[in-house]
Amino acid sequence: MSLVSRMSSRRRTLTAVSVAGALALALTACGANSSDDSATPGTDKPSASASTAGAGHHDSSMPGMKMDTGDGLVAEKDGYRLAANATTLPSGKRTDYRFTITGPGGKPVTRFALEQTKRLHFYAIRSDLTGFQHLHPTMAGDGTWTSALDALRPGSWRVFAQFTPETGAGKGRDFVLSRSVTVPGPAATAAVPKAAATTTVDGYTVTVKGELMAGMAHPLTVTVSKDGKPVTGLQPYLDTYAHLTAFHEGDQAFAHLHPENKVDGGHGGPRLSFHAELAKSGNWRLFLQFRTAGTLHTAALTLHVS
Repeated sequence: MSLVSRMSSRRRTLTAVSVAGALALALTACGANSSDDSATPGTDKPSASASTAGAGHHDSSMPGMKMDTGDGLVAEKDGYRLAANATTLPSGKRTDYRFTITGPGGKPVTRFALEQTKRLHFYAIRSDLTGFQHLHPTMAGDGTWTSALDALRPGSWRVFAQFTPETGAGKGRDFVLSRSVTVPGPAATAAVPKAAATTTVDGYTVTVKGELMAGMAHPLTVTVSKDGKPVTGLQPYLDTYAHLTAFHEGDQAFAHLHPENKVDGGHGGPRLSFHAELAKSGNWRLFLQFRTAGTLHTAALTLHVS
């Protein structure tokens, strides 16, 4: 074989090897991307919730979208504490619940950022997930908050404070802290209603659509209608067209489902979208608050999370 022929043959061999190597790399890359269980060595695999959030087009830069607050079932977190003297509250009459939020140094926090137009959101829920109250207490100059609770039925209750410090170590972080209180007296409990996609309140029909899995972000859609017709007259409430809170059956774990509809004018609806990420499987009791013609309505239904 001549020298030219040998060189030509060698070039063909090298070209074939290069093409085969490139094809093998391409097939390997395709195989790595075809399974959620595969991860490139030396890199962090995305979490399930992060992947799902992207699939649901969740924008973490939206107002109110902050880091995970946990389930709210602690009185203290990262140095911030819900401090209150009352462990019992009277039955059958309006009563004031007083508390402070103390910071890592032990002193009352007095500067809070606005979150959906309020400095602090306060909730009360009975152990059987009845008696829901969502209030906005007032703060004195020394950092003492006072929340005027409506009459409570006997039984075990849990109160929650949701807030964002404006200064200090927790600046810009969303916290949810809670404490349990007892209301003396005969405490018969009711069973949590079965999971259902629809409920009615004050003549309005509320329909919820979305299949949720514990610990993963999913879109949740709420539709409001009346007499079979879509409602387009929802008025702004807390800088949105509806406020949605959820509590877990059994332990009263807390979740605030963030709205994705921005207020655009004085009338909204009928379709509302929420960013839903519920940490635990089981039944959750949802409380949807919306306003029409100056009246605030609260619809409640049970949602099952796989």
